[in-house]
Amino acid sequence: MLPSWIPGSYLLREFARHVVAIEAEDAHGPVALEQTAKGTWVATGAEGLLIVRATVYAFDLSVRGAYFDRQRAFFNGTSLFLLPEGQESAAIELTLERPRFAAAGWRVATAMRPDVVDAAGFGRYVAANYDELIDHPVEIGDFAVVEFTAASVPHRFAITGRIDTDLERLATDLAQLCTAQIDFFGRPAPFDRYVFLGLAVGNGYGGLEHRASTSLIFKRGDLPKPGETGMPRDYQRFLALVSHEYFHSWHVKRSKPAAFMPYRLDRRNHTSLLWVFEGITSYYQEIFLLRSSLIGRDAFLRRLGELLTRVYRVPGRRHQSLAAASFNAWDQLYKPDANSVNAGINYYSKGALVALALDLALRAAGTGSLDAIVRELWQRFGREGQGLPEDGFEQLAAGIGGKGTREFLAAAVHGTEDPDLAPLFERFGLRFVLRQTESARDAGGTPPSIANARLSLGASFEPAGGGLRLTTVLDGQPAQGAGLAPGDIIVALDRIQAGSDTLEERLGRYEEGDEILVSFFRGDLLSEARLRLARAPADTCFIQVDAAAPAEAQALRRAWLGD
Repeated sequence: MLPSWIPGSYLLREFARHVVAIEAEDAHGPVALEQTAKGTWVATGAEGLLIVRATVYAFDLSVRGAYFDRQRAFFNGTSLFLLPEGQESAAIELTLERPRFAAAGWRVATAMRPDVVDAAGFGRYVAANYDELIDHPVEIGDFAVVEFTAASVPHRFAITGRIDTDLERLATDLAQLCTAQIDFFGRPAPFDRYVFLGLAVGNGYGGLEHRASTSLIFKRGDLPKPGETGMPRDYQRFLALVSHEYFHSWHVKRSKPAAFMPYRLDRRNHTSLLWVFEGITSYYQEIFLLRSSLIGRDAFLRRLGELLTRVYRVPGRRHQSLAAASFNAWDQLYKPDANSVNAGINYYSKGALVALALDLALRAAGTGSLDAIVRELWQRFGREGQGLPEDGFEQLAAGIGGKGTREFLAAAVHGTEDPDLAPLFERFGLRFVLRQTESARDAGGTPPSIANARLSLGASFEPAGGGLRLTTVLDGQPAQGAGLAPGDIIVALDRIQAGSDTLEERLGRYEEGDEILVSFFRGDLLSEARLRLARAPADTCFIQVDAAAPAEAQALRRAWLGD
């Protein structure tokens, strides 16, 4: 069989669809193969050693699949390696051969255990079982290498793609970040070496965690430039990606839901706990940029404001709980449509919001912190190789924080009301503010730059042949009230041609409550509708330090954020 999905990415990808040809033979010649399911074949009548050859189309330029051209090769085992039924626990040997057209500089990067390999890494590798085999992605090509040590563990970062960066700074910064995370969970690290596999591209962002490595894709412009000082926003973005995937080495690869033990790779593995592992990790990815001294307090608060903004701009949070978002990830988060923003919530960002609220509540009450819960989860479940039951996180958190913690999680995880962050932040000498979005480029995290109230259509759009194609229409906003829908192309407002470059200026001429005539195409039919303008919602967050906060609040803030 060939898996239907890859752990860490909760979507049935049906990797067998990329199998171009498959054949088998034994000592006597060809053996018939019958496909009995999407990714399953049966060999009938084989005697002795069975050899199966499969040809796979590999051109998926992502962290989840396989890619092979004359510049590089990359693969996850779930895309290539057939599993003989009943042999899940058998030891495996993997031989990597140098492609016949490979340039002299081609070499191998992987965390898989080498057995007999040459100086470039080509040769034989070994894995204790199939689960280990598919948990070590492989990069082959001519790549740059950054090496550093963190908490006595050797780390290697292989960067593929055209780059112009400060490799020495990269090594220093990543060593700080990785050391801080290892020390958080406690030495020794659960791996004796670690490998980052990075692909630098013009535009891309994502990662996939593994037990002793991670695959990353990022903008080449996000890397630190030679001679650059300070901590630019694009470099923060890169470091946050690294921080997130590295934290998963403990908090998802080892501490994981019981529903994933073992992974059943031919079907959906439902759990309501994805928010625990992805949401909490999304919170800690930011915390560890601060704790490793890569960014300061103000930069952290700005990034936190941006993260919270991504939650408050999603009306679907009022309809779907975190537990439901986790359970339905297989058919919702990874299969978004134009109405997803109204129907559901992203358990990464909303999970991070709940993690933040829980952390602040515990610290303010003096009953612990999220740190204590995550470490206890690691000690009791991850380190011991035990899966977390569906109610396990709530029980563990209540054991540390008390009855109030259980009640908080019941509302925050299984309900749809927003945790009230303003009074929590006030306890820490911080002001939590929601303001209007100022433009499509406004990501939040900063105070308003304009004083005037802004009007909004309540929709997102993109240029389309002299008009505006609606990509999202938000619940309860003017565009929806006028009967507009995703895909409609607005061509005129009050019979004057619409254009994205003039929309803000045009809306600025109206008052709240004014009606405008919207001319739009739905398909090839021209229609008109009356739209009543409203103020843009206060869905953009920023957090400010209150310099005049009481001493107790400032002490709590220092305990959480440092000096």
